[in-house]
Amino acid sequence: MITNKVKVLGIIFLVIGVLGFIPALAPQGMLLGIFEVDTVHNVVHLLSGILALVFAARGTHMAQAFSKVFGIVYGLVAIIGLMSPTVLGLFAVNGADNILHILLAIIFLVLGFKKSHQKMAMPMQDHTTM
Repeated sequence: MITNKVKVLGIIFLVIGVLGFIPALAPQGMLLGIFEVDTVHNVVHLLSGILALVFAARGTHMAQAFSKVFGIVYGLVAIIGLMSPTVLGLFAVNGADNILHILLAIIFLVLGFKKSHQKMAMPMQDHTTM
């Protein structure tokens, strides 16, 4: 179910946002020695996680809408990051960030545009004889 997947992604964003503030895990602004992070970048991750959880809690339609918008946003962030060392001068990105942003864009777009396969309740037939 899309709501559960968006919830999981929201939790991951929250964890990454918090980890980015731990100096031992982000020495010289490099989370896990791979991803470039700073205060603004960490706050963006925290806000992304909160929004994912809020929209997922509102049901399938809202989780899909969130996924479509965030897929587009993360796609744009990836494109901008490939052309510039910062995203609109707000936070720095590196090659690993760009790859991750591309993957996130794909994941969110697939979730957002994938047809929902919710089972519809079938009416029960009365098989009793009179």
